[in-house]
Amino acid sequence: MTKYEIIIYWSKDDDSFIAEVPELAGCSSDGKTHKEALSNVEVVINEWIGTAKELNRPIPEPKGHLMLA
Repeated sequence: MTKYEIIIYWSKDDDSFIAEVPELAGCSSDGKTHKEALSNVEVVINEWIGTAKELNRPIPEPKGHLMLA
């Protein structure tokens, strides 16, 4: 299980739930259910981190709950 904040919301346009990880640029996934979107984004997070390691790019430390204005 990831320690990054995950935001899940319903997208009428996509007819699915969208899961986004604000701390990892471009890291998101979708699913027909809330649970499926969460499961899918966990896979994408691991792939995002793996790719960043392969490319020697920095991996942000999880900050926990983000404050948005």
